[in-house]
Amino acid sequence: MVNLIDIGNSNIVIATYDGALMNTYRYTTDTTKSVDEYFAILKDVLVDSEGMIISSVVPELNIIFKNLAIKYLSYEPLFVGPGLKTGVKIIVDNPKEVGADLVASAAAAIEHHGDDAIIIDMGTATTITYLENKVIKGVAITAGLVTQRDCLIGGTSQLTQFEFKKPNNVIGTNTIDCLNAGLLYGHAKMLEGMVNVLRKDHENIPVLLTGGAARFINDLVDQSFIYDEYLLIKGLVTIYERNMKKIKNS
Repeated sequence: MVNLIDIGNSNIVIATYDGALMNTYRYTTDTTKSVDEYFAILKDVLVDSEGMIISSVVPELNIIFKNLAIKYLSYEPLFVGPGLKTGVKIIVDNPKEVGADLVASAAAAIEHHGDDAIIIDMGTATTITYLENKVIKGVAITAGLVTQRDCLIGGTSQLTQFEFKKPNNVIGTNTIDCLNAGLLYGHAKMLEGMVNVLRKDHENIPVLLTGGAARFINDLVDQSFIYDEYLLIKGLVTIYERNMKKIKNS
């Protein structure tokens, strides 16, 4: 069995792989917690396993989880980054700027959907990654749904926090419906527009929709989009297995 960990800016997702993905758990990211505090929270989730692989976009937590694995699980985890075989090439101005999360999702896209894909990952930021012939050619980044909501609420006097709910129409007749219509339909149609531009030269390229906030707009976007809640986690499995084969064959 393998522990799979995705450390994002807002949430940490943990799963186990043993021939198939096991239960997944989601926790709020907290950069103030120590090794021992995180283990106290996660000890019932982190299974006795042969190893761990981590995708992280929160550098300050890398040493925390590395030391957690060494102290409590007696092995050093793998981190998605330089030195690991991912099966993904990166051709951008500065490849080091491409986050581990984007690389892991691209690895899963190649493994399960082919060499070309548009990957939409909706988290703290919404990213749109263009993958062609196993190469990340570029990324577009915009504010994520929750980020947009919180920014809007924080900058206005008469709006209060609310839960996302699929709107019945593209316009609303009360404040909450108006906010959901604007944010959810607005985000969905923005993504469709970006995809249409990218599809001009590659009409049949699959579009993969993932990330914690993707569930809020899954029913509002073009139904050719493929929703995969655990795309990144599947990418961690692919990268882990690729590197274990490399170690065994060396």
